Amino acid sequence: MTKPDLNLLITLDALLTEGSVARAARRLRLSPSAMSRALARLRETIGDPLLVRAGRGLVPTPRALELRERVGPLVQESEVILRPAGALDLQRLVRTFSVRASDGFVEAFGPELIASINAEAPGIRLRFVQKLDKDSTLLREGGVDLETGVIGPAQSPEIRTRALFSDHFVGVVRRGHPLAGGEITPDRFAAGRHIFVSRRGLDSGPIDEALEAIGLRREIATIVTGFSPALSLARGSDLVAVVPERHTRTLRDGMVTFPLPVAVPEITVSLLWHPRLDADPAHRWLRECVRRVCAMQKFPDEI
Repeated sequence: MTKPDLNLLITLDALLTEGSVARAARRLRLSPSAMSRALARLRETIGDPLLVRAGRGLVPTPRALELRERVGPLVQESEVILRPAGALDLQRLVRTFSVRASDGFVEAFGPELIASINAEAPGIRLRFVQKLDKDSTLLREGGVDLETGVIGPAQSPEIRTRALFSDHFVGVVRRGHPLAGGEITPDRFAAGRHIFVSRRGLDSGPIDEALEAIGLRREIATIVTGFSPALSLARGSDLVAVVPERHTRTLRDGMVTFPLPVAVPEITVSLLWHPRLDADPAHRWLRECVRRVCAMQKFPDEI
């Protein structure tokens, strides 16, 4: 049996990533005709057209879509294996890492994380990118190096994850609010006008299910896409916000926080990255820094 030409994997990765013979040729510094011949060899080897004409462009076949998720990591892992591995000199390392995280995570953990990094690697700079959704495109395409958040059911299976900590939800109101004092019973809680947080525009969630189970229903006065705007609205009105305790520790300064009177599942905040960075020494060190800071950070109810 003839051994396959493993160089075709690099060509296949370029073609499936770019979706264009011309762009793939430029990426690999080949002529368009050479890339066209390589595509013909791939079609013959794999037994599938891979890319077919659609108008002025090319679209991938189902087989190509299947291979795209597998070929990229193979090529990236090969590049890591063949790259000379030098000792990591943190004092001389100069690099910028992009971290996609919520405002709450940056507020709660950013200062200590920056201080920890600066003590070991003064040449490292963090660029925090606002997290507006759970799309992993930036991780896959290299737009960001790390991401923090709650893993959803639609999370791409190729993305590496590591749990950082658990967080629980609390109720928050302004000082002087009717719920700012006394026992918070389910009835008192449900009687308030509430802010609902949903990136997807939903208008109910686990809290509403818990209230419904005991015959209660709350009024959702407004819906926002993040915990920071929810707290801003609650700070200046009689609305009630429900937010994760750890993520919003600093954002809740000057407000009244109370335990929820119904049972709501905790969330697990995780660290996410693309497997192409698994073996990168500097990235591995940064992941450990984030994990250590999140594990060591103490909050008022834990001291």
